[in-house]
Amino acid sequence: MSTPSPSNSPQDNVKPADYKNVFAARQSYTQHTDPCEHAAKASLSCMDRNDYNRDNCMDYFQAYRDCKKAWLEQRREDRRAGRPTPV
Repeated sequence: MSTPSPSNSPQDNVKPADYKNVFAARQSYTQHTDPCEHAAKASLSCMDRNDYNRDNCMDYFQAYRDCKKAWLEQRREDRRAGRPTPV
């Protein structure tokens, strides 16, 4: 499966991929399946470009945190509404 390349703007990574599609696309479910993988890769790419100076990548780190928060909230809402979740 090909992984999308990291975007240029941190704000492009704030919205998580639909976790149901991400989990369904995997051959097996693991605790490491992450709908915010694109945001994580973008933050690591930023670190590479900036010689691991964290201060230059704070927007990317915040985008990843926002993505994870949105994903977890989406899963909570699905569970509260009684919708099935893959994991």
